[in-house]
Amino acid sequence: MAFGRSSRKKRPVEPVTLKILVAGGFGAGKTTLVGAVSEIRPLRTEERLSEAGRPVDDVAGVETKTTTTVAMDFGRITLREDLVLYLFGTPGQDRFWFLWDELAQGALGAVVLADTRRLEDCFAAVDYFERRAIPFTVAVNCFEGADMFPVETVQAALDLDSEVPVVMCDARDRSSVRDVLVGVVEHAVDRAERVREPAVP
Repeated sequence: MAFGRSSRKKRPVEPVTLKILVAGGFGAGKTTLVGAVSEIRPLRTEERLSEAGRPVDDVAGVETKTTTTVAMDFGRITLREDLVLYLFGTPGQDRFWFLWDELAQGALGAVVLADTRRLEDCFAAVDYFERRAIPFTVAVNCFEGADMFPVETVQAALDLDSEVPVVMCDARDRSSVRDVLVGVVEHAVDRAERVREPAVP
């Protein structure tokens, strides 16, 4: 029995799935970023800030913040038919950093979300990914009313290697966050290809 061209079924594409971490300081906008871009209802593990946590949760500069992530945020975005990203947002406070090693396993790369009002809060995330050789991009979340600085100033303030991308973004805006994630994937792939290149004698 002959089958015409129209009867052939197109094989479904099996997408490549990649894991991306979203890290940064307390109140930098990690939960907002994951929620803005996720095509599924994001998993959140937020709890209300309490009086008991006030001595260890520094809310200077983010006084309106009323909740905090205590485990992780999780979301998913399909960049192309054959490429899906799973996003894992890390908790920002020191007391939850023991979770980072578990979340980082198998990650292709990371976003370090920075708030220029509390730029020093991203030092820990930058140091973490540098020590573990995980490619990362610094995304400056452009909060209303916050001072804006040139990319070079942010790079210098965080003592970043010249190859680490720094981009401006709005963590509330889907297209802005998508651009950041595309940049993270491209940076991680470029770095992997450079590592594979044979050394020139």
